Amino acid sequence: MEKISFMGLDINKISIVQLLLNKTMLLGYIFLIFACIGIYEIFDVRYFSAAANAHASGLNPTDPALKEAMRLAVFGDVGEVNRNIPWTLFIVNYMYMIYTGSGVIFLVALAELMNFNLIAKAAAGFMVIGISMVFAGLFTIATDLNMLNMVWMVLTPNLNAGMWLMLPLYCTYIPFVLFEIYLVLTHKREWAKRLALPILVLSIGVDLVEYYIQAKLFSMNTARHLWTEFPFLTFYFIISAFVSSLGIMGIISFFAHRSKAEYKGLMDLIRRAMLFFVSLLGLYEIFGYMTVDKDWAFLILFGPFRYVYFTGYIFLTLALPFLCIVKARQPIFTLVASISVVVGGFVGRYLFVYGGNANPMSNRFGLGYEKYDFYALSKSFNYVAPHLGEIFIVVGSVGVVMVIYKLFDTLFSVNELREHH
Repeated sequence: MEKISFMGLDINKISIVQLLLNKTMLLGYIFLIFACIGIYEIFDVRYFSAAANAHASGLNPTDPALKEAMRLAVFGDVGEVNRNIPWTLFIVNYMYMIYTGSGVIFLVALAELMNFNLIAKAAAGFMVIGISMVFAGLFTIATDLNMLNMVWMVLTPNLNAGMWLMLPLYCTYIPFVLFEIYLVLTHKREWAKRLALPILVLSIGVDLVEYYIQAKLFSMNTARHLWTEFPFLTFYFIISAFVSSLGIMGIISFFAHRSKAEYKGLMDLIRRAMLFFVSLLGLYEIFGYMTVDKDWAFLILFGPFRYVYFTGYIFLTLALPFLCIVKARQPIFTLVASISVVVGGFVGRYLFVYGGNANPMSNRFGLGYEKYDFYALSKSFNYVAPHLGEIFIVVGSVGVVMVIYKLFDTLFSVNELREHH
């Protein structure tokens, strides 16, 4: 293919149609259409719901719109959205995308430092999928903000606001990763290797600072025992993210490198790393639920979430992958394990977010379980299904990943294996 050189980059000379209307991009656009519908739904609920006021009450006290507005004012419900439960599918997807994407980048940087040549050859594609997932996570959480006033996040810095802290965090991290990708694409391997250590530190830093930001945003330090008593929760996030990250790397390897001679060796490296982290995560799960408050442990293990936990999480994230990768076999088994941990990892984040919010804050003597709001009845299990708009936005975030990754690949051929010498 004919190339155009610009700042050391070899850019593929292709038409706009080839760039924007290939099969992968068209599929990504379909997912993004879902996201647009979801954003419309969420904005309609947030900004255009009926408002209750004295004038409306006097004119027509039986108006259905007024009743809906009063219900919103008193109970905090609009459609399927409840203001009393801030942890939603947005947060699930945001955590999953950010931790998994930064995990891919971390593992590639670590492989660079440890001289795993096969990973180094495929580094460009892996790092691009990692940064694409980071952008997808930021896209998801952006739809959960007050977007009409988002400009004030930039104009009024606030070190005490968790949401504002995301700005300097990602404004530092993303340029570093993009520069690392640039060095790989321009064959500056020595410089890329030197930058691998800062990338390594920044990737872990993102995970640690993200944990702090989430704690500030949602009072995670004091709110619910599943989040506060689970031992070394930050490292649990990181280890589980590495499992999902290796799954993403396995899937990308299948689509990009399955016809190449290095494919089998690459998948075997991923298999061995996945086996280590899956085993570590399994031990962590056993230890964690022996330690956490029994109300939360029983809620997850034997309560309403038990089917999701054992079928969607334990089977997909731990049992099935372990059986597929415990011995060296054909790469197809590693691919099955990769798909399994990617799906199971998302279920794990879902359980963590919704499971943590499902049990009231405390069961005080003489008062029973605490309520979520003044008018609600006391109950020992709380669950609000995600709004359809949220589901569509999460589906759309997959489109963000596909579009960004395919643009990079079409322009720079990041799927190629690059010699590192």
